Amino acid sequence: MLAIRTLLWGQTMLSNLEVRRTERGWAGHFICADRCSFRRNTLLEFKKTKLVVSTVGVMAASPIRYSQDNKRRYEKIGLDRHYETMVFHSKKKDKKYNDADVSKQIFFESNWFLEELDDNKANDMHESAVAELTKKLQKGELE
Repeated sequence: MLAIRTLLWGQTMLSNLEVRRTERGWAGHFICADRCSFRRNTLLEFKKTKLVVSTVGVMAASPIRYSQDNKRRYEKIGLDRHYETMVFHSKKKDKKYNDADVSKQIFFESNWFLEELDDNKANDMHESAVAELTKKLQKGELE
């Protein structure tokens, strides 16, 4: 990884191939994300390109339901999946939050969904997508 140089006045200057990564505390996509207990939202910035990598999952049933053994029930967020990862360009005019422009989806090769309820595997899935997109940004494959 290339180093970040800190200037005297406290600003940082990224090297030419450095991708800035920011973890954010809200879901990046999905209309029912407020019902999901698993939410990851990573902003990747490289030169003028900004990408939002969003993973959501573990969606609570609505209304809240419990099984016979008193465990909370969950619904799938799509066809045969409890988690999904999607990537979008950020909204060009949104300079404050850089939220996803869901009309500009980016497809990637890493696994993008999980059928089972497993937060650790969902984190790994998210990290794989971030790593793949970081490499693509550095190679100039995404603009």
